[in-house]
Amino acid sequence: MNYTETEIKDIIAAQRQFFRTGATLDVAWRIKQLKKLKAAVIAHEAEFEQALHEDLGRSKVEAYLCDIGPIIVEINETIRGLRRWARPERHFSGFMCFPSLMTRVYKMPYGVSLIISPFNFPMLLTIGVLTASIAGGNTAVIKASSKSKASTEFLKGFFAEVFPQEYVALIDGGHEVADMCLAQRFDKIFYTGSPEVGKHVLAEAAKNLTPVALELGGETGNWCIVRKDADLKDAARKIAFFKVCNAGQICININQIAVAEEIAVPFLEELKAAFVQQLGAHPETNEEYPKLITESAYAKCESLAQQYKDRIVFGGTGDKNSRRFAPTILYPIDINDDIVQHELFCPLLPVVTYKDNEINALMDIIAGREHPLSMYVFTNDLKWANRMMRTQQFGGGCINEVCIHLMVKGVPFNGTGHSGMGAYHGEWGFREFTHPQTVLTGKTHFNLPLREHPYGGKAENAKLKVLRIFEK
Repeated sequence: MNYTETEIKDIIAAQRQFFRTGATLDVAWRIKQLKKLKAAVIAHEAEFEQALHEDLGRSKVEAYLCDIGPIIVEINETIRGLRRWARPERHFSGFMCFPSLMTRVYKMPYGVSLIISPFNFPMLLTIGVLTASIAGGNTAVIKASSKSKASTEFLKGFFAEVFPQEYVALIDGGHEVADMCLAQRFDKIFYTGSPEVGKHVLAEAAKNLTPVALELGGETGNWCIVRKDADLKDAARKIAFFKVCNAGQICININQIAVAEEIAVPFLEELKAAFVQQLGAHPETNEEYPKLITESAYAKCESLAQQYKDRIVFGGTGDKNSRRFAPTILYPIDINDDIVQHELFCPLLPVVTYKDNEINALMDIIAGREHPLSMYVFTNDLKWANRMMRTQQFGGGCINEVCIHLMVKGVPFNGTGHSGMGAYHGEWGFREFTHPQTVLTGKTHFNLPLREHPYGGKAENAKLKVLRIFEK
């Protein structure tokens, strides 16, 4: 459907009118909507799988592992915790506020939210964010990706079946439709995508002073560090799994590896073996292996591989018709090469070497670049690893593991700086979509003239003496 600006304004106006009825303020009502959403996801599991296969070549297992299962987990966690999260906080007002004794903090919804979701996880990063919006008591306009056509088409009918348009509405279309949405006044915007577009979203939101959450991929990519004392087979197995997942089209995926030069050769052999074990000798012919989202994405990946063809030590082949490009190891790569200075979002895997006794210098270089969304380290030196994780700036990460920090219940997810702002998942998502609203209830009796004029003369010393006591 080709939307006009008037049609988009009408959708927003209808949602704003519905929000003003107060229906979404009732926590029990929100829980009911979440249960409806969960039941619909389960009922349409086969359609979810089919759309993901059509867009990204996902197998049933990968579709459930990466989209459907995490959605159900997220909704379940939200249903279980929402009453507690939404409960108003009670605070002692303090002696400065006498005779008021109690102040409450209400968790108020923003109102009409705009969710701009990406192509790479079209179900999870739409319904997962919507779950947080619903939990917070908002209505939602969803601008889904035009690249994941099958998923967007399915979701449009899915939401129309589950919710009335004045509560949840999905808008499809390209960048021009997204810009028409951003030109409107929303009360909260949540965008998932690239840092470059994130800047544009933030600039447009600033025109209406709309609060924004951004989940971005990280401009200079997510690093994986393999030290000389790491378990090489274990590291290779986990890295290979993660790099082939969704054909590398994951915002928290490993963008490049820094491996200690002392163990670089045996590590690369383990990594090659792990790729072959998981996908076979010709991954581009394996129907379980996902594909790149568009022909232009495939062409970009192929072109970049050609630029470094003299350093391809594994892979480098693809099938243009199926849009599958083999996981491709590029080695050796200099830490200042262009390919490790930007997010790849494809199956290419540059490998940089360093001297293990110069690891801290390497970490200083990484710290001097834009903050990544994820960081992964493989080492038996847990003291060093924990220190690095406490001192480096990134969204989240793992020690001797990949990606599954994303699956932990009750913890926040997102980046910082060029990898994002804000946080969500579980209670953190509820917080992201609500505003803490402080309300003090005053008394009509026993009000002291302490704060009232006069401040000078005989009153000065007496009032200052009492104020200093209250401030302790």
